[in-house]
Amino acid sequence: MRERAASAIAANRFGLGARPGDLAAIGDAGPDWLRAQLDGPAPAIADDDLQLSAGILGQIYALRREIRAERLAAVHADRGTDGSGGADGSGGADAAGTAGAVATLAQLLRPVYLVEAGARFRESVLTDRPLIERLTQFWANHFAVSVDKGVLPGLAGSYEREAIRPYVLGNFTDMLLATERHPAMLLYLDNQMSIGPDSRAAQSIERRNPGRRVGINENLARETMELHTVGVNGGYTQADVTAFSEVLTGWSVTGANGQRNGDLPGTFQFRPAMHQPGAQIIMGRRYPDTGYTQGVAVLRDLARHPSTAHFVAVKLARHFIADDPPASAVQRIARAFGKSGGDLPTVYRALIDSPEAWAEPLAKFKTPSDYIVSAFRGLQLPLEAHKEQVGLFALLGQRIWSPGSPAGWHDSSADWDDASALLKRIEWADAVGQRVGPRRDPAALAPQLLGGTLSAGTQEAIARAATGAQALTLLLAAPEFMRR
Repeated sequence: MRERAASAIAANRFGLGARPGDLAAIGDAGPDWLRAQLDGPAPAIADDDLQLSAGILGQIYALRREIRAERLAAVHADRGTDGSGGADGSGGADAAGTAGAVATLAQLLRPVYLVEAGARFRESVLTDRPLIERLTQFWANHFAVSVDKGVLPGLAGSYEREAIRPYVLGNFTDMLLATERHPAMLLYLDNQMSIGPDSRAAQSIERRNPGRRVGINENLARETMELHTVGVNGGYTQADVTAFSEVLTGWSVTGANGQRNGDLPGTFQFRPAMHQPGAQIIMGRRYPDTGYTQGVAVLRDLARHPSTAHFVAVKLARHFIADDPPASAVQRIARAFGKSGGDLPTVYRALIDSPEAWAEPLAKFKTPSDYIVSAFRGLQLPLEAHKEQVGLFALLGQRIWSPGSPAGWHDSSADWDDASALLKRIEWADAVGQRVGPRRDPAALAPQLLGGTLSAGTQEAIARAATGAQALTLLLAAPEFMRR
């Protein structure tokens, strides 16, 4: 069975779904086909409509300045020349201004989100290096941000392009530094508001506002340790989180007036005045106060920690092999991570070389994103610049860049295979079947997409379907197509 299913495993488990002709091209050389994709630089998304994070934040800053100016003008007009307030004393200008500001910001951010999500979707469907795209999405979920917070609808796409894609074939340490420094991550986890209690900024604030106390925000430090590096069982304590939080004070984003300091607005900025002074001890190691580089030193050590190698290996094995990751595969991947110093292509080759990855076809249940992309690839459905195609991910339960928490989307069957979710997939499969079924040959297509994983029962059901639409629905709803 393994030999017959090897090409389907390569295309569907390690890739994003087979296209007609893919399995024949892969043949019995699945591992070689995957390794070849690791050669060369990581592919970038080519789209002239995509913007840099700094440019998007610059537009947000400019919009906020306009909104503030309009709100002040409206308040003065509402109060009248004598300053007595509006006719009913309701402060209507303030309420209307707030609602208008929210609506105006949404008008700026939503198109950015749709363009970014659409570009990512197109890349997933059209790529000839699907392993790299799957890995990119794996790491974007590992270092997750969510469009459900603040200005993140405008930044999640550029974050993935700037902090994930360039490093997916590089070193884990470099990706870690890029993600934790990125404005999207800093804003998502509120680190721009973290102020060292003994910093110059805290003392200044407290002088101006007697009785007010400012302090650290632990979000970035906690999630970096718990979710991005050593893992919840990696050996750190609450004292380590607190110390690391103090190290990361001052890691912020340049504001609208950043150019006064020679910095581009909307980019990473270390603010020394907010940084908590002094050395810190984290996981048994002492870090002298060197300002910004104190945080870099901690991140580099976390990236090289043995617990990080194990934690990442478990997640990779769970994503690519089985919900219950085989211990032997985890050990092999973790060993490659540790020996190579986090060289990601070396880690991926250890994953590809794991016999467990090829031993059990259909071990993973597809997430909604996997399911949608594999259907578009397999059926070669047209890609249109319409928000409805991006909205399909939300309809099936996995809106792009909206995992709900910093932990990212879950990666086990139990999180995706409930009756309601399956019904939505089948309803969509039926709609696709009705629309394109008469123009496809599902009986010929099924073995091209599923290879050795195609069961005799599914093949017979498709062959006996009353119409082409029904046959295509049966293919998309088949257990073999739902799994990888």
